[in-house]
Amino acid sequence: MRKTTKRLSVRTAAAAAAFALAANAAWALAPFKVQDIRVEGLQRVEPGTIFASMPLRVGDDYNDEKGAAAIRALFALGLFKDVRLEAVGNVLVVVVEERPTIADVEFAGTREFDKDTLKKAMRDVGLTEGRPFDKALADRAEQELKRQYINRSLYGAEVVTTVTPIERNRVNLTFTVTEGEPAKIREIRIVGNQAFSESTLKGLFEQDTGGWLSWYTKSNRYSRAKLNADLETLRSYYLARGYLEFRIDSTQVAISPDKQDISITVNVTEGPSYVVSGVKLEGNYLDRDDEFKSLVTIRPGEPYNADKVAETTKAFTEHFGNFGFAFARVEAVPDIDREHNRVAVVLRSEPARRAYVRRINVSGNNRTRDEVIRREFRQFEASWYDGEKIKLSRDRVDRLGYFTEVNVETQEVPGAPDQLDLVVNVQEKPTGSLQLGAGFSSAEKVSLSFGIKQENVFGSGHYLGLDVNTSKYRRTLVVSTTDPYFTQDGVSRTLDLYYRTAKPYEDQGGNYELVTAGASVRFGVPFSETDTVFFGGGAEQTRIKAGTNIPAAYLSYAEKFGSTSLAVPLTIGWSRDDRDSALAPNSGRYQRLNSEWSVAGDARYVRANYQYQQYVPLTKQFTLAFNGEVGLGKGMNGRPFPVFKNFYSGGLGSVRGFDQGTLGPRDVTGASLGGPKKLTLNAELIAPFPGAGNDRTLRWFAFVDAGNVYGENEKWEFSELRASAGLGLSWISPLGPLRIAYAQPVRKFAGDKIQKLQFQIGTSF
Repeated sequence: MRKTTKRLSVRTAAAAAAFALAANAAWALAPFKVQDIRVEGLQRVEPGTIFASMPLRVGDDYNDEKGAAAIRALFALGLFKDVRLEAVGNVLVVVVEERPTIADVEFAGTREFDKDTLKKAMRDVGLTEGRPFDKALADRAEQELKRQYINRSLYGAEVVTTVTPIERNRVNLTFTVTEGEPAKIREIRIVGNQAFSESTLKGLFEQDTGGWLSWYTKSNRYSRAKLNADLETLRSYYLARGYLEFRIDSTQVAISPDKQDISITVNVTEGPSYVVSGVKLEGNYLDRDDEFKSLVTIRPGEPYNADKVAETTKAFTEHFGNFGFAFARVEAVPDIDREHNRVAVVLRSEPARRAYVRRINVSGNNRTRDEVIRREFRQFEASWYDGEKIKLSRDRVDRLGYFTEVNVETQEVPGAPDQLDLVVNVQEKPTGSLQLGAGFSSAEKVSLSFGIKQENVFGSGHYLGLDVNTSKYRRTLVVSTTDPYFTQDGVSRTLDLYYRTAKPYEDQGGNYELVTAGASVRFGVPFSETDTVFFGGGAEQTRIKAGTNIPAAYLSYAEKFGSTSLAVPLTIGWSRDDRDSALAPNSGRYQRLNSEWSVAGDARYVRANYQYQQYVPLTKQFTLAFNGEVGLGKGMNGRPFPVFKNFYSGGLGSVRGFDQGTLGPRDVTGASLGGPKKLTLNAELIAPFPGAGNDRTLRWFAFVDAGNVYGENEKWEFSELRASAGLGLSWISPLGPLRIAYAQPVRKFAGDKIQKLQFQIGTSF
């Protein structure tokens, strides 16, 4: 540190001396009237820059004060490393020496950072191509690089700057970095805790001393920002358990002399635990005290819980907003009885004034039309402010999927205390995609996929897509388009054209297949914010393409009713989804009912499928999930249920541990046929992967599965259910949700095909 300070001092002194010499040179000139000004030494700087910056003009009287001011002004431009003033008769000659210009900035030895990231950091400190080179600026750049590495726990990183002069008074800069090894947290200590064990408290931290997965999570790398977040988590933990006066006294972070090990010590004072003695409401509650009391989650006799206090005040504020009081103030004041370790919570409110929304303004939608956003709003202009409707409106806009961010801000209207404007700020994202990909699963083997989609065609909110899949057993070509507002009431319309080929999952060397081509139209009618009813119709043709080893059931159906069957199915369905996430849910439920009734054609049948999922958060990290699915199909007009419409079970997505699609009735050839009746039951205990902290994209799960498929003339027999139990891994990968499961069948029958290890991308349960 001393060495750096000395170098800076010498450099500063040298600069001051140079400036003094230049000033003295200017002062040595005798006063005269400037008849002309000439500039010498320019290479890239325009003469106009000199003339515009100097306080001297042709016709002015030159003196020492004006000369010194001219030199200061030119040095202040940062373009010159030397400036002199000379006089040739009455001509003032400005002699300059330009600073070299930076031609290129390169980095060597950088593995931790992408070079583009480092170049951006250099631009932020003013060091980039085309700028004048300044040694002081290069030193600042070195310090910025070291700061970037310190943020990644690379405290031993060294940076050496190499300046290489090139033609035309330019320089190349090369920052050579020796990164070294990252410093790792070797010890975390919490001092002063008595109510909870140190291991319990350290388990709350995102940072830790490392585990076998630390190479992935980097949880043992120190970060000040992460430490602050961990301290807030620690504070919240105590405040939620009655320790109202808990405080963190100090935090010490010590690094070893070799800059490889970090020790963190957190000193805390717990204070006594307080129990809530009562909750009291003070202020104006719009004569709706009972309504507000029903929102109170603070319970007398329980330990004081800061989370419930914040939850209650937030609920009060939002409830005031539902009646138009956008500026309501709610304050929770604890009345502490330290003698008996009790606290009374006083909720004071002042609704202020009622307001209505004057205008709703939309910004940030450069592509999406205003009407696409406005039609999702349930808060209207010139109506009373309603906080619940505003939140619902924001969520509806967000669920469109066209924006990375959706924020709604309130702005007071000057001179109108009872009015406000809403500003909807959106940040658009690309909604068109061209996808080329490949997938692999234990059942489907290699599959290629191609897709081109535009979810917001011309900013209209319409969807247009083409999907192609070339899996081994199921091949698909689908063209689809959706108009989400086919009517002004929000009824959607979807048109589909499809061509599918399918084989049973077992490949016995045969080349038979089912070929289905069709078209359909489907309408979605929203009955609530979470409920949608779907209905529609279509026409499809299914052909049983004969080949070697064709199952006898397919051959028999083709002989009786023909190898080609035409169906005109009418569809009706319903869905309700209030989960907190579609990919990694932690709470909420999902229900789906689909039914199909073929009213004309060669194939007459009805088919229905109902699915129910429930997610129960046990703790912040553990979730209990249930899934149940029932399928039922029946032939009509005296005909059997078409064999090509059968349900299948077994494998990922149903009963793990059994080979994909092999449960249920079998053909005389031994091929699995599926059946018109299906029952699936699943239960999972989901938790973050060890060492991954609270990362919900990487989780493990323990599961129990049960299910089976039954033939048309078979009864629902629970004694025939197959069951399995096992462990699995879920990862939301860049290719999609990946699930790997190892299952051990606990209830199986002779002839069942077992497959204990299974994986697939894009499946659920």
